[in-house]
Amino acid sequence: MQYIWLLVAAALVGFDRVTKWIVTENMELKQTINLIKFGDTEVLNFYYCLNDGAAFSKLSGQRWFLIAITSVLIIGFLYGILSKRLKHPVQVAAAALIVGGGIGNLIDRIFNNGLVVDFIDFRLINFAVFNVADICAVSGAVLFAVSVVVFEIRDVRDKKKKAENTENDNGKD
Repeated sequence: MQYIWLLVAAALVGFDRVTKWIVTENMELKQTINLIKFGDTEVLNFYYCLNDGAAFSKLSGQRWFLIAITSVLIIGFLYGILSKRLKHPVQVAAAALIVGGGIGNLIDRIFNNGLVVDFIDFRLINFAVFNVADICAVSGAVLFAVSVVVFEIRDVRDKKKKAENTENDNGKD
């Protein structure tokens, strides 16, 4: 099961690389291609830009720090997958998304002078420009965080039920 998710992560890296290659080969830097528009309202565009920071250009210019943090997270989640410490399929899937997205952007940071290719511009809510790797990493992080909370709530509930059952069993003597 873990190896399937590693293949999924690798496929996501491949998809991210292909989309970035298509953009860099077919668009000029800062060029916009409108994809969805309602009247005068632009909803979704391709907008080719380069980002030297993290989400919303945070930590701009911190190439080596971002490479280090990303590498540590990738190694940690790979360890969690391969060691089977992440047991629930939802958490393994989330980790695979994080690894795939992390590697996709890490490749850019290492081989593109610290610059990540971004091109998906969702203008309806004036959101930051992002890429496929970002979608994977953020989706994985949200899924992982939600699963941790849900599993913690289940564990607390199960422990409470077990304690109640133990009390009831002891009271029957």
